[in-house]
Amino acid sequence: MGPPVSEDRDSVPPGIESISTEEPMATYILLSNTTDEGARTIKKNPGRIREVNTELAKLGVKVVAQYATLGPYDFVNVVEASDNAAILRASAELSSRGSVKIITMPALDIDEFVRAIK
Repeated sequence: MGPPVSEDRDSVPPGIESISTEEPMATYILLSNTTDEGARTIKKNPGRIREVNTELAKLGVKVVAQYATLGPYDFVNVVEASDNAAILRASAELSSRGSVKIITMPALDIDEFVRAIK
């Protein structure tokens, strides 16, 4: 598993934009599969993945970590958004293009989980 993206602007990989915010951000896991059209796009232009990360940032979603995977999903992304509405808007925007199918799951940090069940 790769390291999460740092907030330090100089260390942010291209296509993963930093979003500065005073509000705490919620964490979400995006499990995605490309459609045939999406797979063709990535094969022709692998950089498209980073372009989409930039588009997500403009929608208020910060990509924290991103992995191409083997198995039932093509990609696993850890993202942050201000709330459920923001992540739903971003997921709907990406899905509406017909190049990807996304499962979006809210995620709690383990410490938050432990506090919640006490």
